[in-house]
Amino acid sequence: MKAVVCTRWGPPEVLQVAEVERPVPRKGEVRIRIFAAAVTVSECVARALRAPWRYRILARLVLGWRGPRRPIFGMVLAGEIDAVGRNVRSFKLGDQVFGLSRWKAGTYAEYVCWSARTLLAPRPANLTYQEAAALPYGGLLGMHLIRKAGIKPGQRILVYGASGAIGTATVQLARHFGARVTGVCSTANLALVESLGAEAVVDYTREDFTAKADRYDVIIDAVGRKKSAKALLRAGDVLAAGGKSISIDDDFPKLRAEDLLLLERLAESGELTPVIDRCYALEEMVEAHRYVELGHKRGNVIVTVDHKDNNKQLPPVLDNAG
Repeated sequence: MKAVVCTRWGPPEVLQVAEVERPVPRKGEVRIRIFAAAVTVSECVARALRAPWRYRILARLVLGWRGPRRPIFGMVLAGEIDAVGRNVRSFKLGDQVFGLSRWKAGTYAEYVCWSARTLLAPRPANLTYQEAAALPYGGLLGMHLIRKAGIKPGQRILVYGASGAIGTATVQLARHFGARVTGVCSTANLALVESLGAEAVVDYTREDFTAKADRYDVIIDAVGRKKSAKALLRAGDVLAAGGKSISIDDDFPKLRAEDLLLLERLAESGELTPVIDRCYALEEMVEAHRYVELGHKRGNVIVTVDHKDNNKQLPPVLDNAG
């Protein structure tokens, strides 16, 4: 099968399209024919092994010294169950699914085998495969933030980074749970964030939300403290009494199967709209990673998998990174 492999730790150019063996599902696994996958910031960080120096040696020892021991990245997919291993009762051949596996990964490919117990749910009937692949990453992380914040109806919530994959989902989920949402984003994304249900939108390129008179029960940082540190330095000044400020970087999110099912229901009801910035072909993975690393994407970047050339032979993988 066709797949994109990471030949070593490094820039986007270390990703190469190659022919690899199609996986066979083991006991308790399903094989999924992938039609769409998402390219996330997390995968770009992993590919570059972007970590503090004191952790890099440990990371190399655990993950692979020169390159990843599991060279096919990608943790989000939408596709169809193509084969079922022994003792699988929850899925059958032909089931259309979407989901996320933080540990197994492997979605930069035509097929992947995942445990039937991983985060998989029926694809929302009203969404394309590309749209379904734009739900799990931001949606599940957004639900983690919503739960951690303990959002209640009527609370005033500010989402910093409201136009990214996590931010666009968090704005909509907070609205679903009855919050009054203010989004912070750049000029180009004001209309998008407002269309997702934000009562107010602040353009961070023109004004400082901490200098305004508004007060918030919860401030949610959806981009991570490395990018938001300066902007959120005075976030405490605009918190209401008893308010809290949380970041996606504060802890290791626990992703839940029931949250994925909620995303499915909200998407089918029209309460949750997946936001897609750009779509690339699997063969354009390098360009997709380059774009995500710019740090200005709106919502999600999706890769589509074309199965028309299944019999086409690809050249062996070469390590062009030296």
